Amino acid sequence: MPMADDQVEEGPRAQRGVDKESRPSPIDMHVGSRIRLRRTLMGMSQERLGEALGLTFQQVQKYERGVNRVGASRLFDLSRVLDVPISFFFDDMPEPLAGGFAPGLASGMGGRRAYGFADGQDSFGAPADDTLSRRETLELVRAYYRITDPAVRKRVFELIKSLVPETP
Repeated sequence: MPMADDQVEEGPRAQRGVDKESRPSPIDMHVGSRIRLRRTLMGMSQERLGEALGLTFQQVQKYERGVNRVGASRLFDLSRVLDVPISFFFDDMPEPLAGGFAPGLASGMGGRRAYGFADGQDSFGAPADDTLSRRETLELVRAYYRITDPAVRKRVFELIKSLVPETP
C-alpha cells in the first residue's frame, strides 16, 4: 500500500535505509555484476536467462544493475542455470564491502579465513584486476567454447598455454 508523503516507513526496509528513491546497495550491484559476467561468459542473452528463470529480460536487467535485490531462492535458481556455486556471486567483492563481514566470519571459524570460489586463482597468472570482465576476455572465452570438437579445443588451449612465458 502506498504511503502518504508525511508517513514514515517502519520495519526492516526502514532499518536498512531503503526507500524507492534510494540508490541500489553496493552488495546488490556486485551480485548483479557477477550475474552479468557469468551470463556473458556463457554467451547467454538476458532474454534467454529470463526464460530459464521464468522472468522477463527487464527483470534480469534490474537484477544485473542491482536495482532489484536477488532473494535466496532466486540466487539458487541463478546458480543452477548459470552453472556456478552460489558463492560465485560474492567472489571478488571489494574489500570495503566484504570487510564488514570478515571479523564475524573469521571469529566463527576460529580465526581462519574463509576462501571463496575465486580465491587462489592467481595461479593462472591473471592479475587481480578486472581481467575477466574485459570485452576481449569475454569474446575469447565465448569463441573458445563455440569450438565443438573437443580435440580441436584442447589443441587451441595447448597452443595458448605454449605462447605464455612460464612462471617459476
